[in-house]
Amino acid sequence: MFIAIDESKCMGHGRCYAVAPDLLTDDDEGFVAERGRCWELPADLVGQAQDAADACPEGAIRVTEAAPADA
Repeated sequence: MFIAIDESKCMGHGRCYAVAPDLLTDDDEGFVAERGRCWELPADLVGQAQDAADACPEGAIRVTEAAPADA
């Protein structure tokens, strides 16, 4: 599984790193620090990644089985 964070959609609500503290962090401006990145998830963090995606009101986080072609 992969997680991709669309930098253009992130509005800095902070819900994602609140529900996935072992996976995501915030930057100095309160945005998720991993904006614009895509990476393969460790199996034990897939649940947190899905929680982060579900918590994002902007839909900036995607959890997919393969790396997205546009990431």
